[in-house]
Amino acid sequence: MTRVIAQQWVSVDGYASGPGGEGDLFAHVPVDVDERTQAHNLDVLGGVDHVLLGRRTHFSFAAYWPTATDPVADAVNAVQKVVASTTLRDAPWPGHVPARVVTDAVDHVRGHRAGGGGDVLVWGSLDLVDRLLAAGELDALELFVAPVVLGAGTPLLARPTRLAQRACDDWGSVTRLAYDVLGPACAAYGAICRGAVVLPTPARPW
Repeated sequence: MTRVIAQQWVSVDGYASGPGGEGDLFAHVPVDVDERTQAHNLDVLGGVDHVLLGRRTHFSFAAYWPTATDPVADAVNAVQKVVASTTLRDAPWPGHVPARVVTDAVDHVRGHRAGGGGDVLVWGSLDLVDRLLAAGELDALELFVAPVVLGAGTPLLARPTRLAQRACDDWGSVTRLAYDVLGPACAAYGAICRGAVVLPTPARPW
């Protein structure tokens, strides 16, 4: 069964980037931990069919990874990549096979599932993650929690979401968390969500 997994770095207070961008977050990631996450991603990339990216994340990655010397660089450059964009006609990856462009990430994922394709990894691309989440096409989250409270910035998820924790690994200065995505959570205060049914919170005896 195809699984769509979004992997993301976040702050302790749940921001994927700070007021000044992603650099606000990555400035607090120790070098040894970055190396460990890259070693972990060598295994992750070996088990996915392709990586799905948004337009802006593609531009950022395509400018860095083709000439990078990081331990995971060869695997990143070799894995098949798909870019979701309504404006791009092509998505080059200098010195390597270009990414394939699709106009609709949700349609792409649904077609990939229908064809029995392998797992899909989503890196960055928060708008894309939100679209998949809203459509019920995001199966899992893998988070690397950096040791910083940003206080403001861009939150990881834009909508309340129910999760089931599957892993919690202490990597020293960083914690790795893995969740299954169960579906939307109830945003209304004082309500309990049970599937698609919203039940009133039982009255307290005091």
